Amino acid sequence: MMSAIAQRLSWRPLFLLIAAVWLTLPAPARAETTPAPTAMPAITSLDDVGRGSLLFQGGDGVPLLEAPLVGTEVEISVSGLVARTRVVQSFLNTSADWVEGIYVFPLPETAAVDYLTVRIGERTIEGLIKEREEARRIYETAKAKGKKAGLLESERPNIFTTSIANIGPGEEIAVAIEYQQVLAYDQGEFSLRFPMVVGLRYIPGDIQTVNLGNDGWSLANSRVPDADRISSPVIHPDQGKINPLRLSVTIDAGFPLAAIHSPYHAVTITEQGDGVATVALSEGAVPADRDFELMWTPDVGIAPGAGLFSETVGDEQYLLIMVMPPATADDDAAQAVIPREVIFIIDTSGSMSGGSIVQATAALDLAIDRLKDGDRFNVIEFNSYTAALFPMPVEASPANRAQARRYVAHLTADGGTEMAPALRRALVGKAPQGYLRQVVFLTDGSVGNEDELFRIIHGDLGDARLFTIGIGAAPNSYFMGEAAETGRGTFTYIGDVDEVGEKMGALFAKLESPLLTDLVVTWPDDTQVDISTDAIADLYAGEPVMFTARTTDPLDSAILSGRIANRLWRVELPLGNAATNPGIAKLWARDRIDTLMADGNRSGADVRPQVVNLGLTHHLVTKYTSLVAVDTTPTRPANEPLNSHKLPHNLPHGWDFEKVFGGDAPAPLQKEAAAMRSLVVADASAVTTQGLTLPKTATPAPLHFAAGLALALFALALMVRRRRLA
Repeated sequence: MMSAIAQRLSWRPLFLLIAAVWLTLPAPARAETTPAPTAMPAITSLDDVGRGSLLFQGGDGVPLLEAPLVGTEVEISVSGLVARTRVVQSFLNTSADWVEGIYVFPLPETAAVDYLTVRIGERTIEGLIKEREEARRIYETAKAKGKKAGLLESERPNIFTTSIANIGPGEEIAVAIEYQQVLAYDQGEFSLRFPMVVGLRYIPGDIQTVNLGNDGWSLANSRVPDADRISSPVIHPDQGKINPLRLSVTIDAGFPLAAIHSPYHAVTITEQGDGVATVALSEGAVPADRDFELMWTPDVGIAPGAGLFSETVGDEQYLLIMVMPPATADDDAAQAVIPREVIFIIDTSGSMSGGSIVQATAALDLAIDRLKDGDRFNVIEFNSYTAALFPMPVEASPANRAQARRYVAHLTADGGTEMAPALRRALVGKAPQGYLRQVVFLTDGSVGNEDELFRIIHGDLGDARLFTIGIGAAPNSYFMGEAAETGRGTFTYIGDVDEVGEKMGALFAKLESPLLTDLVVTWPDDTQVDISTDAIADLYAGEPVMFTARTTDPLDSAILSGRIANRLWRVELPLGNAATNPGIAKLWARDRIDTLMADGNRSGADVRPQVVNLGLTHHLVTKYTSLVAVDTTPTRPANEPLNSHKLPHNLPHGWDFEKVFGGDAPAPLQKEAAAMRSLVVADASAVTTQGLTLPKTATPAPLHFAAGLALALFALALMVRRRRLA
């Protein structure tokens, strides 16, 4: 009997051992070719947007197809607290085919996008706002009939898609998009950011579909059902840069300026005095591969204490209010310091490779060094896995801090971005009695499952505060900002290692300063006022109170009040003196939509009807409303096919291509991944293809090694057991 059992088991250890070895083996090496780098073509006008050829190969038997090029012109006009931006995307078809261009691109997460025009030669077609499904039907019908059409859709508050149908051979079509946003103000400095590239997004969960060919990669599943909408092909850095971009800014601050600077791009600044200046990129056209940021500082002593703006639309008045709370008083600073329990989370996934991991570890090193002896802390790192330095938070003794700094010094970036387990690990439990619990999260935020993560933060936060630090050239600022707001903390952006000391110093001041809490606005009796947000968030040192409101009743004043270090603070708002500024109504609607979407995500309530109503009323692009423009005359002959292309991106500045697109994607995807091709060449007759695999920041490749190791151990155990049975 024992012999028969042993015989039946004898083949299983061998099979498992073979499977284990197969899982732990690296993927077969792929042939590498390194084409000569292609210089990004300079833009001398909108008629000269890059003359290289953009070619795609979709897989075995699919011929090379030439796709349209895209160049971008950005003009930003700043007036007081509000910036109005015009983005012109020029699609140039250098091929002999009729094509459809699909371009996934970023905009600021607070942008109120309200304008679309499509220019074809001397003709201009203005876009109309429609419900998303209706806009898509109108566009697809026009595309099928050979008419030129443009469609602008929102995938995330900071990711948009432009689709242009029926671009003829040798033809250029220009798409103009306009939006409005409120400036950021922190630590006495105004700033605006213009994102240039959508970083690759990690898509967790089981893969349901893999779309190949000219659309790059897409991994759609129940956790990220629109993954294909936020993914685009990426060219290898050795093949040069594409998507050239020009940018200029006109500032009318309303007060004299002490300084203007851009930390990540060389700019030429021309000041006219009295707070008026123009700024332009010194290089003219730059590759769209990292966020642009511009900052300006008021002259000493004239920093605004308040900003009040209004707009009247019909019988409704819209308000934009910014108030600077006072600095904490000496008696507040002298109060006993509350000990803190700080949980640091650091992203070590593949997308953090290169400069990002250097910035993140430098920032974390400073943060650990800043801890005091009475504090408690822990360090959690994550990529495809989550690991903690200590089983639970420990005292911030010199020895524990030294151990943590040694640990941080050896961190490297590789693998996927499994963020959810790290968040749950950091938020579990409570701080000891008398401790203030703070979670400091360092990441580029390159994830596609934002809504799922927001729900984790909202459900598990407890009495903690979450502070996010956006790292790298193109962080997901929508996720970082919303996570900090949901976590009742703040968002800090670090785009260069030289900024670590300054930016972390400002964050430390917030972490260690008393909060401005319990903020409320008291309006005059018998008035109906709709604030864009359900509640005004807590504030930290150097931050202003900012919100928008709508009313049908004339308002002369209101009272803003709160508490600083258990001391009452209040200020009167002279609303009758508010300056008139167009666009405040759209800003209120944009803010209100954000609040509704966040509430719906947390509660599961259906907010679509309200969002659609706001989008249609205020002519705004939202998750449920889109802008569509259609020419009336068909131009593509009925017998001519239409080739569709999702236009590729540059790899964000500082990212390591091999770390992100390494050869150790999950084995079932290796064949499909190898089918994807994208390249840029100067001469279409000299074509060299570059094979790409799915990005490591979007795959759990290291799981295969762990699974293989577990199977190997299990197989060995079975072999020992078989011998004993025999």
